[in-house]
Amino acid sequence: MITNPFVLLKQLIPDAPLLVATVVDVGTYGVTVEFPDGAMMRVRGVGTTGQRVFVRAGAVEGPAPTLPFIEIDV
Repeated sequence: MITNPFVLLKQLIPDAPLLVATVVDVGTYGVTVEFPDGAMMRVRGVGTTGQRVFVRAGAVEGPAPTLPFIEIDV
């Protein structure tokens, strides 16, 4: 049984999601990415313009496969 309050609190906070985005601009200290919904974000990491990348917690995690995007309304 865990009794450390910090560990218990950390278990309540969800991990950052892994998102897919497209690199739209390359800068000196990072890249600007665009998500499928049109939102843009400046993140740490490297990439080339037009490349799809995985983004988590404000950082590029690596290249993502180029797959078609399908949106289904529920």
